[in-house]
Amino acid sequence: MRMPRLALTGLVLAALAAPSATPALAQGGAPGATLRIGIASDPDVLDPTLSRSLAARQVFAAMCDKLLDLDAEGRLVPQLATAWRWEEEGRALVLALRPGVRFHDGAAMDAAAVAAGLRRHLDTPASTRRGEMGPLREVVATGPLEVTLRLEQPFAPLLAALSDRAGMIVSPGAAGRVNQDFAREPLCAGPFRFVRRVAQDRIELERFAGYWDAARIHVDRLVYRPITDSTVTAANLRAGTLDVAERVAATDLPELGADRRVRIAAAPSLNSVYIAVNVANGPRAATPFGRDPRAREALERAIDRQALVQVAFDGQYLPGNQSASPASPNYVAALPVPGRDLPRARALLREAGFEGRAKLRLSVPNTSEYTQAAEVIQAMAAEARIEVELQLVETATLLRQWTAGDFEALLIAWSGRVDLDGNLWGFNACGESLNGGRYCSAEADAALREGRTSVDPARRAAAYEAAMRVLLRDRPYIYLWHSRVLHGASSRLEGLRAHPDGLVRVQDLRLR
Repeated sequence: MRMPRLALTGLVLAALAAPSATPALAQGGAPGATLRIGIASDPDVLDPTLSRSLAARQVFAAMCDKLLDLDAEGRLVPQLATAWRWEEEGRALVLALRPGVRFHDGAAMDAAAVAAGLRRHLDTPASTRRGEMGPLREVVATGPLEVTLRLEQPFAPLLAALSDRAGMIVSPGAAGRVNQDFAREPLCAGPFRFVRRVAQDRIELERFAGYWDAARIHVDRLVYRPITDSTVTAANLRAGTLDVAERVAATDLPELGADRRVRIAAAPSLNSVYIAVNVANGPRAATPFGRDPRAREALERAIDRQALVQVAFDGQYLPGNQSASPASPNYVAALPVPGRDLPRARALLREAGFEGRAKLRLSVPNTSEYTQAAEVIQAMAAEARIEVELQLVETATLLRQWTAGDFEALLIAWSGRVDLDGNLWGFNACGESLNGGRYCSAEADAALREGRTSVDPARRAAAYEAAMRVLLRDRPYIYLWHSRVLHGASSRLEGLRAHPDGLVRVQDLRLR
């Protein structure tokens, strides 16, 4: 059973292709080659200290190298840092920095610059990186190419955080600028530098000649195009007006797989998709679903996750009820995915004071995959006497509304982290910047803090199981499914590998 597909006209294709006019491609990715990359939404802010969207992370993957990176197997590997070691019984992390690295403005990346960049994540108001860096109290240059991060207590997730936006270092000359002031000319140390951005249309980057790993870069320009409709994405891959798509819909796999002009790069994903409920952030939390966990449980009991992924995604994705996939070693097997239970859902609503139908406004990103899934959820909830009103919102706007508390509930994805703390602390701990619903539980906080401050794997696993029991009881989030990384690419593109974090690495990409 498939959801209805959207009609596509030649006009849509022409409008998408026309602004991207680029120089003719030379053989073997010679000078002048432009790589056109489709991303699923328009990024929020191109400032790694403040950004929250996956779309921004896709652009950062080409603009801003990190201290560490993840390889295709999800292992931490060197990038701007060549080696690291723990000292002082886990209270100090020492990083050896790569020599010869320059920022896009020509400034050298030394220990002082890295220390300043990390302190920027800590000191900037509204930083979304601060929580990821844990009890970090001091960052100092302890040598020309050595920086030491000192912590109040051991913090195992720090290394994983440095393999993402917390590990992105901006030029000292731009460190004092934040938000849109920085985003107008973001200066990092990656293979491509910023040229211009046209909101809702494109982001253009050009090759940085001073990149430390220049031998692995084989195109001169990148053009990122936000395309919210997966049908349009698939059509442009087949037509050759996109070279790479960050994400193709699972329902498009049979058609794309049969087209010799297109190939798919797939990998297991770290991500999770969930309904976040506003429980305490402003007046829009004053709903039965915000006030009463029984109403939230009723909504969960109304949803058949297996049927949801079968109908909306041709069964390509994995149902889940936790921030980690059931296929992950971080999954708490003692807390399995619950089945649908309509009688229990209706009984819970009666216990919560509903005699008629309960109403919930659900904000949904305006992309086709989310819309299709939301319509299935809407139909399932109706059978439990929950009337779900869908409000389609552009992703960057939705993230701003999440922060401001301008929502009752929203459907959104987290791209996932290799360390479970990166999936849980920022979203659930009291007062954290990613905790848009303002959920706060001393019991959950204590367990999460135990998990992030221990370096003993067994103790950490026990702490996260304790935290998950509280979170599944209170339900500030209702986890639904875990997708797969599904990149689409032109058959002319070489060197593309899918990584578990879903980011398109531009190193080694070459157009024949």
